[in-house]
Amino acid sequence: MSARARGKLKIFMGYAAGVGKTYKMLEEAQERKASGVDVVIGYFEPHGRAETIARTEGLELIPRRKIDYRGTFFEEMDTDAILARRPQLCVVDEFPHTNVPGSHRTKRWEDVQELLDQGIDVLTTMNIQHLESLNDQVWNISGIRVRETIPDWVVQQADEVVMVDLTPRALLHRLQRGVVYERSKAESALQNFFRESTLVALRELALRQAAHEVEQRIAGDDEKAAPPSYKHHKILVLVTEDPKSAMLIRRAKRMSDFVGAECFAVAVQPTGDLSALSEENRAALDRHLNFARNLHIETRILEGENPADTLVDFARRNQVTQIYLTRPRERKWPSVFNSDPIRKIISLAKDTQIVIVSDREQMAHRDAQV
Repeated sequence: MSARARGKLKIFMGYAAGVGKTYKMLEEAQERKASGVDVVIGYFEPHGRAETIARTEGLELIPRRKIDYRGTFFEEMDTDAILARRPQLCVVDEFPHTNVPGSHRTKRWEDVQELLDQGIDVLTTMNIQHLESLNDQVWNISGIRVRETIPDWVVQQADEVVMVDLTPRALLHRLQRGVVYERSKAESALQNFFRESTLVALRELALRQAAHEVEQRIAGDDEKAAPPSYKHHKILVLVTEDPKSAMLIRRAKRMSDFVGAECFAVAVQPTGDLSALSEENRAALDRHLNFARNLHIETRILEGENPADTLVDFARRNQVTQIYLTRPRERKWPSVFNSDPIRKIISLAKDTQIVIVSDREQMAHRDAQV
């Protein structure tokens, strides 16, 4: 018996909780079952929404796996049970979810990858704010740092992405009626993430992303659809131990995706490795390089005493067209840099576009789990 082909992934995406992603997903699951497809629910989060819960009627639900973490039991999707059951289609709610420690995989999207690898089709849901490259933009819009994110490449590999839309006014009306959350949680939401100005901005971001997805898929079907000027773009990101490197990597990755460019993330060290750094700085730089790798960005550690000369030389040899830099918060570069190299990079790379990314912090911003 031949192995199954890789399963197909369909993502129902929105800009906030309550727009109807899970309802639409379950509606399609019911239609697929009615047409003879073997469908199971791998994970469903009801949130007390009666209309959505009603859409699960008649669909087989795979029991969740209970995991003991520090004396408390948590429930997660039982990927092994789904694989043993081997349905044709599996419904998986809340794609960006982080699994409790002790799970086989860290993220639910990694569980979904396993299902797809085993030939099982998957329907899933997520909100636009969980897309990794948009993390800083969402922070600027909402004042909330989203901690559960999905790498862009995971979404780009989906066979279909459906944008589930609802006007902010209609969503707020649903929230006030208690359709989205129970009353006390709804009141808290209205004071925080569910402000109308925030929802309007997030919806606009989601619609732009949807338009970009369409353009990318058309271009994928016909390479001639891509503007010729974009075909040879290459973007280089200078990564340091500065905390803002993560922001810089996201910005460069998003731009590279939009123009179809290759992207490199490089660090410059006198030894060609991280051995000369303090333990704290080594951990920070290693974390940023791993972050870039997780976004499918090629990383290098360049050996050189002079960061500007080394960076520009690498850019020329690799025909880089854009270099992304950021200024540290304290007008001081990390230990490897004896002086601010931005001016020197600009003077050396006259044939390359230099992008200096600013850090638009807001005093009201606060970290939060979303």
